[in-house]
Amino acid sequence: MGGLARLEYRGYDSAGIAAVTTDRERVSTSKKAGKLVNLAKQLADRPLPDATAAIGHTRWATHGAPTDANAHPHIAAGGRIAIIHNGIIENYSTLRKELLAQGVDFLSETDTEVAGHLLAAEVAKGLSLADGMRALVSRLEGAFTLLAVDAQDPGTVVGARRNSPLVVGIGEGENFLGSDVVAFIEHTRTALELGQDEVVELTADAVRVTSFDGTVVDREPYHVDWDSAAAEKGGFATFMDKEIHDQPAAVADTLRGRVDERGKLQLDAGIIDESVLNSVDKIVVVACGTAAYAGMVAKYAIEHWCRIPVEVELAHEFRYRDPVVNVKTLVVAISQSGETMDTIMAIRHAQQQGASVIGIVNTQGSTIAREADAVLYTRAGPEIAVASTKAFVAQITAAYLLGIYLAEIRGNKFPDEIASLMEQLSEIPAKIQRILDTSGPIREVARSMANHNTVLFLGRHVGYPIAMEGALKLKELAYIHAEGFAAGELKHGPIALIEEGVPVFIILPSAHGRESLHSKVVSNIQEVRARGAFTMVIAEEGDTEAADHAEHVFSIPVAPVLMTPLLSVIPLQIFALELATAKGLDVDQPRNLAKSVTVE
Repeated sequence: MGGLARLEYRGYDSAGIAAVTTDRERVSTSKKAGKLVNLAKQLADRPLPDATAAIGHTRWATHGAPTDANAHPHIAAGGRIAIIHNGIIENYSTLRKELLAQGVDFLSETDTEVAGHLLAAEVAKGLSLADGMRALVSRLEGAFTLLAVDAQDPGTVVGARRNSPLVVGIGEGENFLGSDVVAFIEHTRTALELGQDEVVELTADAVRVTSFDGTVVDREPYHVDWDSAAAEKGGFATFMDKEIHDQPAAVADTLRGRVDERGKLQLDAGIIDESVLNSVDKIVVVACGTAAYAGMVAKYAIEHWCRIPVEVELAHEFRYRDPVVNVKTLVVAISQSGETMDTIMAIRHAQQQGASVIGIVNTQGSTIAREADAVLYTRAGPEIAVASTKAFVAQITAAYLLGIYLAEIRGNKFPDEIASLMEQLSEIPAKIQRILDTSGPIREVARSMANHNTVLFLGRHVGYPIAMEGALKLKELAYIHAEGFAAGELKHGPIALIEEGVPVFIILPSAHGRESLHSKVVSNIQEVRARGAFTMVIAEEGDTEAADHAEHVFSIPVAPVLMTPLLSVIPLQIFALELATAKGLDVDQPRNLAKSVTVE
């Protein structure tokens, strides 16, 4: 149950366990709709027998409503076979019709049960569970990770992976499978990531990996550099609050060790020849959700430092619009999990067109980390809360490192300028900590606004994507209408939303260096206040003008313009957390969401 609890961030519509005992008769199962606590209560009343092997699942519903019947595991062959599944089997309807014609009875609406019955038919022919799995996957289309057990082979678990993550945990006298290393981190920190189209056969003492065609694959394990304590709440009431407070360390760890013995910046893994990077004439960032906003922030910095045009694309739209990508294009894929299916498919399309790909990910051994030509790890540690916080600031930090790296090798910046940028970044963790240490006022204001149904956010330049990220956090956590706008767009339509009492957050640019933007955004504040808005301003310390134009001012430390997103987002995260908490909502597991979106 501990492993399932740590994986519940990936889905919490239902949960279930299948246990295999040595009696070789049938698999014992327990499953329940709703969060894991419901399954725990059921198991307390009706425990499963001691098992030699077991599989468990927390579900994010795709095919079929979140009901007891649709919860995984699914049973076939009278209880001989149990199966669980992440992903979507795209041809399940055709396969289901085929099985119905053969007289198979279905107990659920899921695509997973189809796979279970097909696997049962293969082992009924006398195939081993692993051979049966290889036969099964040859018939499936789509994205899937499948795990299965057979009552007649009680010491074995077999898994298969296509376009959905699966990791092996290698222990002593015990081995594990999980969609994330966090599932087994309390037992072992030695992991092995399955590649695309591979099957793993697991016993207590052995791990055997093959391709779908049966060819044995030799994979090297890796060491996970954090332990189970990093995945716990650490005294905070929620994972999200803990992860907000983790952000100084997340930025510092992402920066650590980036300069080699020659004083040159370096990536984590893989290599793209400097001649290729020098020939790049366009950068395309592909990402989804919060990661896309990190890419939008990075666009301002990379274009300024490197003088290369940067486009930011939603990964799920990228390959469907026939993008102009070629050998002179550098694609940057940003994903916390490294398993975001839309982003994976986008980078595969880009590579087919000849582009080089750099991945910015938080998860070692993930699909994007393996398939990209080079990788920058964000080193944020496990992020359990579904709404991203520390991953976001780590992604911006890593993208800034990439921009500085490109500026260095392309000669856009002198060595002293590179050193200055790195020094500016190194000061960010302490500045984030100052915001966290003085967050009482914004928490108090957020709690007082629990009954509001709309909050608007305005920003300019690098404040614009931060405004959108602030709105997204509030939508995710509090389930209220929230929108982020470019402040310059206000007069072009959005001002129609302003009425008496509407809360508006404004991210006020520094008065130093970009004075014209500061005065323009002050004008925006005056415009919305004149129409009755309740204004809350994020401004740098010492900005005396801000207090003249706002009901509340939340100060952030002074920093260079391009570094301010790493600071201005912190109060917005705290605001969303506190407002949702005041509404009595679960901030770690918001409704309808999953941490890692592994289906298109």
